[in-house]
Amino acid sequence: MSFWEKLKKPIFVLAPMADVTDAAFRRVIAERGKPPVMWTEFVSADGLARAPEEGRKKLLKDLIYTEAERPIIAQFFTSNPEHMEKAAALARELGFDGIDINMGCPDKGVEKQKAGAALIKNPKLARELIRAAKRGAGDLPVSVKTRAGYNKVEIEEWLPEILAEKPAVLTLHARTRKEMSKVPARWELVKRAVEIRNEISPETLIFGNGDVKDLEDARKRVLEAGADGAMLGKAIFGNPWLFKEKPPTLEEKLRVMVKHTKLFEELLGDVKNFAVMKKHYKAYVNGFDGAVELRGKLMETNSAKEVEAIVDAYLGAH
Repeated sequence: MSFWEKLKKPIFVLAPMADVTDAAFRRVIAERGKPPVMWTEFVSADGLARAPEEGRKKLLKDLIYTEAERPIIAQFFTSNPEHMEKAAALARELGFDGIDINMGCPDKGVEKQKAGAALIKNPKLARELIRAAKRGAGDLPVSVKTRAGYNKVEIEEWLPEILAEKPAVLTLHARTRKEMSKVPARWELVKRAVEIRNEISPETLIFGNGDVKDLEDARKRVLEAGADGAMLGKAIFGNPWLFKEKPPTLEEKLRVMVKHTKLFEELLGDVKNFAVMKKHYKAYVNGFDGAVELRGKLMETNSAKEVEAIVDAYLGAH
């Protein structure tokens, strides 16, 4: 029995987001309001298979996790079944609880490799990748995250191909690749995905993704769609308490931002640019007296020490 079957429904999980849900932020989230399941950022299976030692070491940083984050899933992208099998086997060796295949990323660099959302145009290869992941994963569950289509909605043709391979979970971002995030997510497509699932692979869980604001919104959308759960993404920005539904005080928020920054520097400072933290500052610091000025100062920082000094000064004055 996989861990998925033991979780109480509806299941609300955190989306994998590049340069957002990294090891540092996940540790903060796990402490403040852990979701039932966590994902790594997506990692290149090609890079793991082919990169020279230095590059591989950098990629492996994306796969560090703590016991507090369990169950945790490693997400990979590739268009090469052999590399997918190797990446899944590596995830098993590293002690992950599951493997997820990204078949929805619209990044042009990823699509050039015929991976991510480009797989929607190549169902045969998509199915080969799921089979390869299962071979490498052994008894670990394999899941897929995808979109409702490429240039147009094509769930009637696309989802049956994926579901025929019996993934443990299918997460549907309720927009097409062409739409990106420019239009509202269409959760009626998630409802249809559930109906298709019921016919082809009843044991596969269906999660909806797109525009979910908070847990209350997630419950409502999941109920209407008849889905097994929802994946929340952008709502986590500046809000590691998202899955706990307990709003923090301003001081708690700013202190956690400092801790987040220290963890980023400690765990990822040698492989990621400090500028990655700036998008988090925009989210942590808004909607209160003096936020604009404080945010402006934080945008000029280059270290956790500087961030802590600015926050100490702000809290001392307020």
